[in-house]
Amino acid sequence: MNRNLPLGAGLGLKAEHYAQALACNAEGLWYEVHPENYMVGGPRLAWLQRMAERHPLSLHGVALSLAADAEPDAAHLRRLRTLIDQVKPALVSEHLAWSTWRGQYHPDLLPFPRSREALTRISDNILRTQEALGRSIALENPSHYLQVQGHDWDEIDFLDELVRRTGCTLLLDVNNVHVSAHNLGFDAAAYLDRFPAQAISEVHLAGHSHDTQGALLIDSHDAAIAEPVWALFRRLIARIGPRPTLIERDGNLPAFDDLLGERGIAQTTLTSAGALP
Repeated sequence: MNRNLPLGAGLGLKAEHYAQALACNAEGLWYEVHPENYMVGGPRLAWLQRMAERHPLSLHGVALSLAADAEPDAAHLRRLRTLIDQVKPALVSEHLAWSTWRGQYHPDLLPFPRSREALTRISDNILRTQEALGRSIALENPSHYLQVQGHDWDEIDFLDELVRRTGCTLLLDVNNVHVSAHNLGFDAAAYLDRFPAQAISEVHLAGHSHDTQGALLIDSHDAAIAEPVWALFRRLIARIGPRPTLIERDGNLPAFDDLLGERGIAQTTLTSAGALP
């Protein structure tokens, strides 16, 4: 298999689907994993290295805590660099959030005020990360559940300025936009129409759920992609052209063929928009 072909629509790689994922030869298919699950070596790393021989990979981090009031953990960066050198991923990305405080890890990707101080701190952390990894990374727009006070920057302007200062790219999660628009009361389509097209190196699609009261949407990745998210995705791709697009599914895992079906919908949208970059 030619691993240098353009990336089309990809899937989150799950151990339950390993044999089918390894054997699948769908054109443009690639897989994404959380690097934290493979940085310790052992059988899981051997499994990922075998997958990397046949399919392009993306590493989507959840633990760098770039928005924290501290530098990224140097030991973590060294382990991540080692994994990058071993599997040579096509894409590397992280979340625009924080998850560590004074050496303690929290099991969530937490929000922050988009202040001038945060912009400087996060820019510095991205630059440190990219220097340590020897490559640029992509940042994912967050999902929101409540209004945070203290913003000096609009979210899109904040992301655009991070790109300008650091040379990073952006991972646009369309489900995050839909969830956040519902929860905070803004126009998801207008948000997507403003998002800087030239900076987008990857797109994510996922399902969501409701909280117990039904008032909030939760970025749970445990359901099929909802039609409003598909509609936003089609609108986005019509404007910016095709970009590598991932189908994320982390809970209520369906059969591999069901995920391939969703992947096929995304691939059709990308193909109809023209040649992949």
